[in-house]
Amino acid sequence: MDLTLFIIGVATVAAAIAAMSLRNLIHCVLALAVCFLGVAILFLRLGAEFVGFAQILVYIGAVAILIVFAILLTRSGGEEPKPFFNSQWWYGLAIAVAVFGCLSFAILGGKSIQPQSITGNSTTVKQIGTELMTTYVLPLEVMGILLTAAMLGAVVIAWQKGERK
Repeated sequence: MDLTLFIIGVATVAAAIAAMSLRNLIHCVLALAVCFLGVAILFLRLGAEFVGFAQILVYIGAVAILIVFAILLTRSGGEEPKPFFNSQWWYGLAIAVAVFGCLSFAILGGKSIQPQSITGNSTTVKQIGTELMTTYVLPLEVMGILLTAAMLGAVVIAWQKGERK
């Protein structure tokens, strides 16, 4: 096993655990962005350039930033922190251990899949970009307009809530 893949994997899992367990929402989103970055780096290290760059652009560049804006625009002030554990956290832990055990049994007990050689032409990132900017330019622009309208709608809703208070 490559040491860099192991370090990136551990950092990604640690960031995912931090995203679930931190109490401050902004810190959770930043940990989630680090987790997304770790997954993107793993894709890039494994040779899936398009998926890695799409992970960076879509998840880090759009989703994480959108979550930060949504939290900052809609946050109400002065909420008391709730307890970290509730009375039923044992059920969640038992289910998580059971799922982990089932997945471990399935992975370790399964037959190894032999890698097959890829024949034919492989699509490059440049070819995908050329297709997006020539053949699929209209759907790409419509998607950009839709995301911009959704962001403006969130700003307007948050602004109106602020005026009512």
